[in-house]
Amino acid sequence: MDEIINFRTVHEYNLFNNNETLHPLVSVVDLDKAEPRMFRRLQYDFYIIFLKKIHCGDLRYGLNTYDYEEGTLIFLAPGQIIGESKDEYYQPQGTAIVFHPDLLLGTALGKKIADFTFFSYAVNEALHLSEQERNTILDCFLKIQYELKHSIDKHTKTLIVSNIELFLNYCERFYDRQFITRDNVNRGVLERFEQLLNNYFSGEKPYTLGLPQVNHFADELHLSANYFGDIVKKETGKSAQEYIQNKIIEIAKDKIFEAKKTISEIAYELGFKYPQHFSRLFKQRVGFTPNQYRNLN
Repeated sequence: MDEIINFRTVHEYNLFNNNETLHPLVSVVDLDKAEPRMFRRLQYDFYIIFLKKIHCGDLRYGLNTYDYEEGTLIFLAPGQIIGESKDEYYQPQGTAIVFHPDLLLGTALGKKIADFTFFSYAVNEALHLSEQERNTILDCFLKIQYELKHSIDKHTKTLIVSNIELFLNYCERFYDRQFITRDNVNRGVLERFEQLLNNYFSGEKPYTLGLPQVNHFADELHLSANYFGDIVKKETGKSAQEYIQNKIIEIAKDKIFEAKKTISEIAYELGFKYPQHFSRLFKQRVGFTPNQYRNLN
């Protein structure tokens, strides 16, 4: 198995890239200062966002290469592995902002960092920036860099974290723009999702796999679960899980009219392990138990 280089601290990553450490928990890293190095698999114990400025193939996520372009942002959460090992050298270029989870302790951003789902996006899901958006991002980096170079005082942590949060909020806005500009692609994803759902219930998968899961369809569509969920949410106003449950209820209503089938048989056909779980969900969504709904109709 290929060796994984693990960076436990921000200081270790700064040393690796010939950058000075101005703060132990956060850094804006100029990757142009790094020496040419061999391709290796890398893991970080902190958040890291790359701003790539040229097309290159130096980083891989999982088994797939990111499509880098001018002004492309790639987000990694602590523990993720990126890169590949091969006997070739490359020159890192661009900028990275890195911050340790400990920086966020006791802050408002610490409580909402999990809401920025793009840290779990993967293949073909990087954020591609317009020139104006790129300038906005660079301005955020400059503000953070200014605070890092400023003498540390009681305001330092608050201002650094506030500027990181501002940067992430801008990224969320720019991702919303990207979802809109790729509307045709997203609609295609939704159409394929609907087809996969129909195929799921028309075959044996409810018996073999149980209730359909969001991860299953994300894998089928070659998307990360978070990116897939965000597409469904922006296109339909519902979470992917809610969309699946709506489909379950829709099919269940049809099956309930088949008088020869018991409610338990219907539950098992839909993938429920226990009929009472089906009855509970049905009542939550419809307002009646399956038996009550059958009698009413």
